[in-house]
Amino acid sequence: MSNELNAVARELVAKGKGILAADESTGTIAKRFDTIAVPSSAENRRAYRDLLFTTSEVENHISGVILYDETIRQSSADGTPFPELLASRGIHPGIKVDTGAKALSGTDDEKVTEGLDGLRDRIMEYRELGARFAKWRAVITIGNDIPSRYCLEANAHALARYASLCVEGGLVPIVEPEVLMDGSHTIERCFEVTSRTLHQVFGALYEQRVPLEQILLKPNMVISGSDCAVPASKEQVAEMTVQCFRRHVPAAVPGIVFLSGGQSDIEATVHLNEINKLGNLPWNVSFSYGRALQASTLQAWLGKADNVPAAQDAFRHRSMCNGKATFGEYTSEVEQQAGV
Repeated sequence: MSNELNAVARELVAKGKGILAADESTGTIAKRFDTIAVPSSAENRRAYRDLLFTTSEVENHISGVILYDETIRQSSADGTPFPELLASRGIHPGIKVDTGAKALSGTDDEKVTEGLDGLRDRIMEYRELGARFAKWRAVITIGNDIPSRYCLEANAHALARYASLCVEGGLVPIVEPEVLMDGSHTIERCFEVTSRTLHQVFGALYEQRVPLEQILLKPNMVISGSDCAVPASKEQVAEMTVQCFRRHVPAAVPGIVFLSGGQSDIEATVHLNEINKLGNLPWNVSFSYGRALQASTLQAWLGKADNVPAAQDAFRHRSMCNGKATFGEYTSEVEQQAGV
């Protein structure tokens, strides 16, 4: 099993490819659909995911898809279960297994992610349904006197327990400690908090005996807060991100798949490209994007069957642009290529 998990982890971060995060909860995708005035019915959610998963040639740039509990049980229009459809295209099906970030007792503004109860049994069921990897997201907020050490330790412990259970159950765990962009903090403050977070997470993974060769890390980039008065340049983002991760992420980890974390689709691609342009990194560096891969697709689709080809063109194009960014080969010319 250890060889299988390592192989899946490496395939997920193969050069030129990355992960589509299509694991929005029912509530979150309803908010996305609200922006295009589409009702969030089970059939509309299924049709939209079907649009994404059947896009031609997308397997050239998408190595895995993170699904939600509802989605892993749904099927394509021809009756093929989504996990089977993805696997037939050489795309690994994955699954979100946490139950969301909840208020951390004893704090005013901090959260801890829940979902460990019953997780061993859920992992067994998801593997039977076709999943080959999983995801658990921890949420770290930057603010006055936070994050506290208590918050970092609580989330790191939960992430490590989840990862240990995934390895035991035969799923590659994607470990996602997200330091949120929300706020007016500088890139230097983000560097400090991201460093503390990664230090705690890898310490907990060691304590829980998680083999690092069988995991992937899905972190935030080191970036200015969304309301920062003087945002850092793309070069600063790349340099400080690489500096931070070289200090705290062991080379045994097969790959880092960055989250977009509130960046626009273009920003997320540009920053990933700049990181890979620096070269000589000890891990494969790729993407696991949700909104940054789907925003243009949703706007092209608008819930109309006639718009499916245009929406698939948009998804194929964004996937291709991010695939290029994993080589550091994304340019404005690539962005302007036909297909949008």
